[in-house]
Formats: sequence, structure tokens, C-alpha cells
Amino acid sequence: MADARPLDTVRDTPAAPGTSAAAAARPKGTLFKGTRLVGTFFGSDGPRGTTWHCTGSVIDTRARDIVLTAAHCALNMKSDYIFVPKFVKGAAPDRQPYGIFHIQRIFIDPRYVPDRGSTTTKKAASDLDTAFARVSANQQGKSLQDAVGGGLTFTRPTGYTHRGVTVVGYPSYRHNGAGRAVKCTVPTKQLRGYRQMSMTCGGYYGGVSGSPWITDYKDDARSGHVIGNLGGYNGGGNDANVDYISYATTFGAEAANLLANAVTDQAPPADLPPYRGLKGTLPGGAARWRKAALTATGEYTGDRHGDLLVVWSDGAVTLYPGDGKGGFGAEKQLRKANSTWTHARTVTGGAFAGGTRSALLVRWSDGEVTLYPQPGPSGLGREVRMAPPGSAWKNAVQFATGPFADDQGTGLLVRRSDGSLTLYTGVGAGGFGTGTRLVGANGTWTKATLLTGGDFGGTGAGDLFVRWSDGSLDTYTDLSAAGLGTRTRVRGPNGLWKHAQVMTAGGLRSGSRADDLVVRWSDGETTLYAGTGTKSLGTEYTLVHPGT
Repeated sequence: MADARPLDTVRDTPAAPGTSAAAAARPKGTLFKGTRLVGTFFGSDGPRGTTWHCTGSVIDTRARDIVLTAAHCALNMKSDYIFVPKFVKGAAPDRQPYGIFHIQRIFIDPRYVPDRGSTTTKKAASDLDTAFARVSANQQGKSLQDAVGGGLTFTRPTGYTHRGVTVVGYPSYRHNGAGRAVKCTVPTKQLRGYRQMSMTCGGYYGGVSGSPWITDYKDDARSGHVIGNLGGYNGGGNDANVDYISYATTFGAEAANLLANAVTDQAPPADLPPYRGLKGTLPGGAARWRKAALTATGEYTGDRHGDLLVVWSDGAVTLYPGDGKGGFGAEKQLRKANSTWTHARTVTGGAFAGGTRSALLVRWSDGEVTLYPQPGPSGLGREVRMAPPGSAWKNAVQFATGPFADDQGTGLLVRRSDGSLTLYTGVGAGGFGTGTRLVGANGTWTKATLLTGGDFGGTGAGDLFVRWSDGSLDTYTDLSAAGLGTRTRVRGPNGLWKHAQVMTAGGLRSGSRADDLVVRWSDGETTLYAGTGTKSLGTEYTLVHPGT
């Protein structure tokens, strides 16, 4: 074990002793005997010796065998590594409080790419410095959670500022010969420019990487909420590698997806959307995206990738060409801010009348409806009037398009203000085609706050995704002129989805059917649910981060 390669050498040299008043007032971590939900790793099959590396914690999952740590630690973990909860230095394997647990498989986001010659990075990818490991049963045949009697709850926090977070880790032997754990409860703030938290507390030397950041810590508790792990920029510390400044990744969609992979024992997808940190996959930040009034997906560039078109509250219209991987290229401005487009009330994209490229259909505040047959990166193109100002289409509250027609053509579903639903087939520059009333005026469908069409069932038939006013979500599969199809509840009433403000669906991944759901939330966060089905939301990816 003395020859085991250290995983966490960052901050292994202490800073020069401080003599200033600020240094004297700085919080200092407390060494203690440890807690059952936190442990450390060894690169051999026994916990003796002085070569413990990094820190891990037990996560509460149905798999009951998941350990959280830092990606820069897990990069070099092999099958001979073990995890030891509440490690006791000098005790034999059968004398450890809860036994030893062999690493079976490591899960790291493939977009976590360290700097050359290192396991850490100072780039945006440092936000992804989180890893999970699956472990085998201990010597007594007990699962990790059964042995320790609980687990921490993986929690996605709101923001970066917290009044009291407890960080528990295992400093290396060089600074901690007794092999004790260190703990410190301090406020946190954002590490500027990164999706990471920062804390100030002394005593966090090499070995603490991966330490859980717990919001409701109690000594030897069987539960708690963990919102991040020590790691991130430079492996979790500033450029000087001092022991009293520590960073942590802040759990978001990326870490949640990675944990889901670990629980189901499936490797993360290789074709994930590119990660750009706080810049997001879509440019502009949450403050700007709060002003995204309307969205429409479609194939607007001719490259067979799904694209995203946005109408902003100031009347500007922009296009984000899709890259076929759930990401987007540079923004194309189709229309500068103007007063005309502030009157657009609902939009949808679709290959109407058999076209290969998507057209854009717009209903204006005065009841006029116009069709743009071939919008693209260079502009919206020609405009075709479908209904004049003052028409009955003023009551058309929402549009949704999909392969709703029996001949697999694009159909247009319209919800009017009285709750009625009408399906139009054969829509094109010549008119709205044939309209079929599916639902008459009613009170139920007046509560359908957001609608979008797609192929969520994978059958090629048109499906409808609905967000209701109480936050509940439903799908209607195989919608056609014969009726709404089969209703399936995706999520019951809830507070979260009440904050969904704008929604559209399309094929944003290469070879993908129209099952990628894009949602803009009330705080400007914008999310992609890739591969959404009839019964569940797809894998979540953050396109625009909250609070940016």
C-alpha cells in the first residue's frame, strides 16, 4: 500500500503559518473520529497503512451501493480500490466499524477532461468534478447502506449561498497521522465564473477531495442532504493550494444524470451535449432567457438537424442551429427588436403540406395568422397571410404540430380560449386544409397551460405533451382526426412545473425522433429533456443555467 499512487495531492503542502488578525479569526476544521456516512479510499484490499486517498460518502439510492467522490479522484481508481466508511487507522479489515467495500465500477461524466498531465482542470469542465462508484458487499455480505444504516440524500440546491454547510473529509497522513476525519460548518458563496461553491476553513489538506457538503449534518447521523462534493477548479482549491480555501461542485442536472447512470449500472452516453459551464449550451444567461416569449423547433437550416427558433419579448427573433447532439451553434438574428413581433402570441414549426424544411406559423394579437414557408439563418423569408386581422383565430390560444394526420403528414392542433380542440390537416400556403373538432368547448382544456406535439411513443404517430395549470403533465399518444388518443399521466400536480413558462419539442439529437422537450422556466433556466417518452421525462440537460 505504501507504493499506491496518491489520487489527491492537491494542497498537500501547507501554506506558511498566518500571523495576521484575519488568519487568527479564520475558522479551523475539527479533527474527530468520523461519521458512518463518510469514509476514505485505499489502493489495496486492506485499510492498514498510511496511504488513504480522497474522501467518499454513502448516497441513499435503491441500488444501496453508491459512493460519491470527486472525478479527479476516481479517474485513477482501479478494481483493487476499497472504500472504508468511518475509517479507523491501524484496525484490521474485520475491525473496521462497517467493513470494507471493493470498488466495482466508476461513473464519471465523459466531458470531465483534465488538463494535460493532471487529473484536475481550471476550465469550465471542472464543474463536472463529481463521480460515483458502485461497490460490492462487505465481508459479511451486507450492502453498503445496510452496513452503515443509511445514506445521504442527493440534493440539487437553489443557488450557491448557504448559511451553514458541513464539510467532512480525510486529510492525508502527512497532515493527519492519526487518520482522523475533519469537519467544519461554515457559510458558502459562489466561486465567481463557475457553477461551484466556496468555503473558508483551515485544515483541508490533500485527501479531502470528494468530501460531501452537507446542509443538515449531525454526528453519526444515518441521513442528511448533500448538495455538492469538494472538487472543481484546480481540484477544489485556489491557485496557491492553501488549506483554508475549498471549492465544491454544485449538483445540477449533470450530476443527477450521472447518479442515475450509477444506480442503473449503465455507462453515461458518449454523445452528450457539449458542456460550456455558466455560458451554457445556449448563450445569454438566465436574465436574458427570462425574456424568451415563444419558441419553436424545426429543421430550419437544411442540414437535417433540429433547430430552435426564439421570439423575444422585445420583438427580436433569433435562430439557434442544432448540432445534432442536443447542442447549438452560433446565434443567428432573423429580426432585430421591433414592435411588430411583440404582438406574436403563439408560434409553431412544422413541415406543412409535405415540405422537407420546417415552416413557421404565427398567430398575432389581432387574430391575423401568417405562415413563413422557409425561414432560415439568413432571415424569415416571405410571409403568407393565412387569416386576416380581426378573424376568429384571435381566440386560438395555442398551436401544436406533429404527425397527427393519417397519412403521416404534419397536422396542426389548435386550442381555443373556450377549451375546444381542432385538428387541421393539409395545412400549407394555400390554407388550413381540413379541420376536425376533437373536443368541444369545455372547462378542462382551458387549464392546458402549455402544449407541444412530437413523437414521444416512438411509433411515428403524432403525440401531444400537455402541462396543466396545476403543474401536472400528461401525454396523449396517437392523436389523429379520430380523437385525442391514449392519455398517460407523466407527473401529478406539483409546484415545480407551474414555473414552466415556454415549451416546445423536436428532434434535437442526430437520428432522434421529435421527443426532445425544451422548457424555459420562470427564472430563465432552460432545460432539455432528451428522449422524453409517453410515461416519463427524458434525460435532463441544462441549456441555460439559473442565476446567470
